[in-house]
Amino acid sequence: MPRPTWLSAVLITCALSLVLALGAALPALAQSARLDGRVTDPDGRPVAGADVRLAGPAGAERRATTDADGRFDLGEVPAGVHLVTAVARGLSGDARVDLRRTPGASVDLRLRPAAVSEAIVVSAAQVDQPLSRTPDSVSVIAGAELAARQIGTLGEALAGVPGFSVARSGGPGTLTSLFPRGGESDFTLVLVDGVRANSFGGGLDLSQVPLADVDRVEVVRGPQSALYGSDAIGGVVQIVTRTGGPPSLAGAVEAGGRGTRRVSGSTTGSLGPVRWNAGGDHLADDGYTGRAPASGEPVTNDDARRASASATVGWRHARGTDLAASFAYVETDRGAPGPYGSDPAGRFFGVDRVSRGATARRTFGLRVVQPWFGPASRVRQRIDVDVADYDLTFVSPFGVSATGTARAHARVQTDVAAAAALGVSAGLEWLDERGTSTFITAGSREVPIDRRVVGVFAEARWTGHARASATAGLRAEHIRRDALEAHPSPFSPRPAFAPDVVSSINPKVAVSWRLTSTAPSDGARAWTRLRAAAGTGIRPPDAFEIAFTDNPSLRPERSRSMEAGVTQALAAGALQIDGTFFINAYDDLIVSVGRLTAASRFRTDNISNARARGLELSAAWRHRLGVSARAGYTYLQTEIRDVDGVPGIAPAPYRVGDPLLRRPRHQFSGGVLLVRGRVSAFADLTARGRVLDAEPAWGPSGGLFPNPAHAVTSAGGAWRLGRAVEVYGRVSNLFDATYEEVLGYPAPGRLAFVGVRLAAAR
Repeated sequence: MPRPTWLSAVLITCALSLVLALGAALPALAQSARLDGRVTDPDGRPVAGADVRLAGPAGAERRATTDADGRFDLGEVPAGVHLVTAVARGLSGDARVDLRRTPGASVDLRLRPAAVSEAIVVSAAQVDQPLSRTPDSVSVIAGAELAARQIGTLGEALAGVPGFSVARSGGPGTLTSLFPRGGESDFTLVLVDGVRANSFGGGLDLSQVPLADVDRVEVVRGPQSALYGSDAIGGVVQIVTRTGGPPSLAGAVEAGGRGTRRVSGSTTGSLGPVRWNAGGDHLADDGYTGRAPASGEPVTNDDARRASASATVGWRHARGTDLAASFAYVETDRGAPGPYGSDPAGRFFGVDRVSRGATARRTFGLRVVQPWFGPASRVRQRIDVDVADYDLTFVSPFGVSATGTARAHARVQTDVAAAAALGVSAGLEWLDERGTSTFITAGSREVPIDRRVVGVFAEARWTGHARASATAGLRAEHIRRDALEAHPSPFSPRPAFAPDVVSSINPKVAVSWRLTSTAPSDGARAWTRLRAAAGTGIRPPDAFEIAFTDNPSLRPERSRSMEAGVTQALAAGALQIDGTFFINAYDDLIVSVGRLTAASRFRTDNISNARARGLELSAAWRHRLGVSARAGYTYLQTEIRDVDGVPGIAPAPYRVGDPLLRRPRHQFSGGVLLVRGRVSAFADLTARGRVLDAEPAWGPSGGLFPNPAHAVTSAGGAWRLGRAVEVYGRVSNLFDATYEEVLGYPAPGRLAFVGVRLAAAR
């Protein structure tokens, strides 16, 4: 089958998307109304610079910033039921507005301290929605909070999210894995402004994803393949960068323990219809230079370096057309001394002074949003196109190797406000990806693994009652892997593979119900919201799973998930408590068959199964004087289940009922943050219980060993000297705890950092 060109793929998806939405679009034409208003603080004073957004059935339709008198103007908007939200400096407010029978409206929003700000979330549905209308398990980490807590890596940011477990193999820049609700480390889809960061097959090292100029980080737990298709088997993490606002320049210089040096700079702003963001960052770390606990020999080759640059330019026409283009580049270089810490089996081979890994990631994206019938239209067309290229070069005593992922992606989607409280989205998505490696060969030649995915999706969102909301979606995918030549290796020969086609259908449904009759926007002192969701997810095989098997028809790994939760708000939203119970079933997991010859005739097959269930608890509190606190606890029970066809048997070296590796049964995180006037200060604590881990030198085949529990505290603060200068400092691992997140790889001890931030705005 010939490979479609970019132009033909976009034209096909455009045409089919229009056909899917046309039936709903024609009756959706309606009158428009003008909407403006004023934002005040709890004392009735105007709030300047507040971010005001309007969200309706087809997603967020308008955005404005309040002036010096707290006023905003959202212009002409479609007649219907909308939610107006405003956020500013730890304050939040919202109002439900019905414009079906009025030519216009003026809204007065009085903000209040909010434990969880009413953010617009882009990751939990096919359109961006207010957090209060999202029935899924969603956490939003604001960029302002990340800056105040001096968090610079995605792994650090996610360590405090309930249900997520982060494991780092040593210091900064080392392999950092994420386990969502007991799932595997390649079960989470990570997006940066909508562009996939994962490699072919879902794998991702979180240390390769910098946090710079972040507006927010959104985390959606549970399988999301009904929204995003492949790789969203356990959850979705999306980094949304900051654009627009008053023109500004910012920079920072930082130095600290282990010879850490960091320099960054950025500019953000808007002029008329044009908005932009551009920045760069450079980080260097000398690594651990002491003696290896395993042998006492000096450790070298533990240094790391990362450089990144990114830019986004957008343009919005008065008629509603919105264009945005983005570019990002990240390169890293890190030594790989190997495991030099715990040596439970007595197999330490010495410090590796040669091995190093270098990566380069390049992405480019283009987005077009076009209302069909003017800026107040209830029908909106969206087109996204992006390309990405990820390369890894590794130098070892055995030579130089390289792996890579090249990806091209196009998505066409039509959003329709089909009724005052009903939104519908439908469209198509096309993904073409190639995985390569020095080790994936046919004879002496390197050969690529080529795969194409075409997905058709539809989603309906209902908010017909002030107390209820529901979302239902379905996605059908056609996954085709190209033919693969035979590899006549004497150790692991691979026969020739014909093209393979897999079809997958993934549904998702989520509902929520607020028990109290008075809405938070109407001044309710307390309210309770119940929610429930269910869905499925898939992860197709990665390049090595395809290349190193004799099985020509490996299927995607799958998950089925159900969850139920409750949110309780007190003190007019200043205190919020959440609890979620979940059950995940992981099926068709790809494993080496080994001694399980009764289960399969292949070397690897989709025969393994696992289960995870648990409870996520979190609490957040914010006081009007600028003090906030948060706490989260996760109870997680995982178990390996029987392989298909052989009851009572699990893949070696595991036994049925064993917990999954590096998934703690108990995990806690908490922190306190003060932001008041020119001063900010924070203290954070993360802790986990004992986990089952693998022998550091040989992995699971070398044996399974316990990795002890640990707790780590960090603290710091900042002082703004003037309008443009701020000095800051922090101490990580304040009490110098000795621990290993991954067995054999010591985590850094107590380290101190100091820095200076410079900022100027028009």
